[in-house]
Amino acid sequence: MLMLSVWRDGIVMPSACDRRTVPQPIHSSSDQTAATPRSSRVMKLRLHFVVDPLGWLCVSLVFGIWLYNSVFVPTLVLLPHYKEGHIPWALVVCYYLASALCILALLRASTADPGRLPPDPHIPFSERADWELCNKCNLMRPKRSHHCSRCGHCVRRMDHHCPWINNCVGEDNHWLFLQLCFYTQVLSLFTLVMDFCQYYYFQPLTALDQDAFTTQHELALLRVSALMGLVMFGGMGSLFYTQMAGIITDTTTIEKMSRTLDEIHVTKRSWQWALSEVFGTRWKLLWLIPLRSRHPLQTAHSLRNEV
Repeated sequence: MLMLSVWRDGIVMPSACDRRTVPQPIHSSSDQTAATPRSSRVMKLRLHFVVDPLGWLCVSLVFGIWLYNSVFVPTLVLLPHYKEGHIPWALVVCYYLASALCILALLRASTADPGRLPPDPHIPFSERADWELCNKCNLMRPKRSHHCSRCGHCVRRMDHHCPWINNCVGEDNHWLFLQLCFYTQVLSLFTLVMDFCQYYYFQPLTALDQDAFTTQHELALLRVSALMGLVMFGGMGSLFYTQMAGIITDTTTIEKMSRTLDEIHVTKRSWQWALSEVFGTRWKLLWLIPLRSRHPLQTAHSLRNEV
């Protein structure tokens, strides 16, 4: 079942202190799955868009960097050297595969529902103690949920709002955000290696004038592409490490910033079990595939926190 939610401005929702204009979702069908108990809830493929010009600008910038490295580097480096037999076909396939997985992870992370709560959730009687009232939208939500002021709604186990994907990072799309960080690192490192090998390792191309090639493409290839690769690899590497540390310690970025760790039941878990809970499967190969649905694991820890 495909569920579409598009965000628009101009809908007024009550707040605990006042009334203010916030975005409001429009749905094509019911969202009761968002509040269904974890033991029976399955993550459907639901598209989720946020109307935010700043977010669109950030996503467009990320897409432009991906397009630059996915078109420019293969055209000038990979394909010419492959045609002359300097590199194997497997290297070309691996580069395009990393590029495809990177853009798929970006599209899925930016359009997947992060775990938005419906306006009238169904709360089982046995789980009412695990719910609380949001003081911003006056709606019931599970504990450890957070109200996103940018999107105007509550998200289950919200980690943060990321402008680079124009979406919140919550329980239902956290695994996609991790994939995006991972594949961006892979593609950036691949690009850096190709730029280095073009000038210091690969044999000169017989079909091109090497001096003319260097003069024409040195700025775009050696400097701009390498600079983008370094920035993306360093930035995503730091972000990926932070996200992994939070997953293993079972804490979100918002919880770290608000210093509410003492109020949270923290359980020490192995990294395999922690990632299995985030990705919704114990099969490690499926952790790398963005085109699939997520099925939350039924665990004693998850049932206790209900996030």
